Amino acid sequence: MSTTDNATDGPPPGVTAAAEEAPRPAAKVSRADATALIDRYAWHELVAIYAGVFVFLFFLLSPFIEGFLVSLKPLSQLFSSPYRFFPENASFAAYVSMWESVPGFARFIFNSIFISSVATIIVLLVVVPAAYAFARFDFKGAGLVLGGFLAVNMFSGAVLIIPLFRLMRSLGILNTYAAMIVPGVAFLIPSAIWLLRTYMIRIPKELHEAAYMDGAGYLYTLRRVILPIAMPGIIVVAITTFIGAYAQQFIFALTFNSKTEFMPLPVGLFAFFGRQEVVWNELMAASFVGIAPALIVIFFLQRYLVGGLTAGAVKQ
Repeated sequence: MSTTDNATDGPPPGVTAAAEEAPRPAAKVSRADATALIDRYAWHELVAIYAGVFVFLFFLLSPFIEGFLVSLKPLSQLFSSPYRFFPENASFAAYVSMWESVPGFARFIFNSIFISSVATIIVLLVVVPAAYAFARFDFKGAGLVLGGFLAVNMFSGAVLIIPLFRLMRSLGILNTYAAMIVPGVAFLIPSAIWLLRTYMIRIPKELHEAAYMDGAGYLYTLRRVILPIAMPGIIVVAITTFIGAYAQQFIFALTFNSKTEFMPLPVGLFAFFGRQEVVWNELMAASFVGIAPALIVIFFLQRYLVGGLTAGAVKQ
């Protein structure tokens, strides 16, 4: 038999049949081909998506941009005709003069931060054990109570302002910090329980059962096992509660308080509304200075906020 016939009848010398039947390595896919497989949008679809995002951001950010530009304009340019979007001779003079226009402005900011911080602490003290109970224990009426929490969120503070005023007067806490903290806490607790309960449901039940088998009580399990794991969700609740308490102070402070020493920032901004004119550039400057504490909180805690919102999105 010739060497040619040997080559066609079997594998070459030194090569086994198993090696011959082994699967060949897959061909490498270039980065451009991989991108093409993932990105299945046509060019006109991408244009539509980016145009929609641009329009959304424009309507979302344009009031803030306009307000900031107004704070940089002199009063003589605010009502000039034709109207100029970008100011001429822009300056930060309003950010200096506003402190003189309202001498107690620093006190107003402190009051807002204090009220929001105390309300956040109280909400967390109530919400953490409540959310743990609703997430881990089955008891009669749990669904009814959770539904009642949603019903509370459906009512505006303005609807309950008269009953709340009579309650505050009967408790003797009008014209105090408590008159603005207590109603705020009552309206913030329901949504905070729902938010944290959803996060705690994602924590494996095996952790709770293992702690129970080791003889740990419910409070010990909550403090030593659940809280470290649920900390991202707790931080999310703390941030949203602080921002909510910071934003809802106006109606409660306007109704339940008449003393300047306890007045928060939203009511303090009324000082910029004069009987003859409104100092719009100073009002806008004070507004941006007033929202700075909430922006600072979000800036330093944004990584916890994003982590807490996305935790549990992928099943482990």
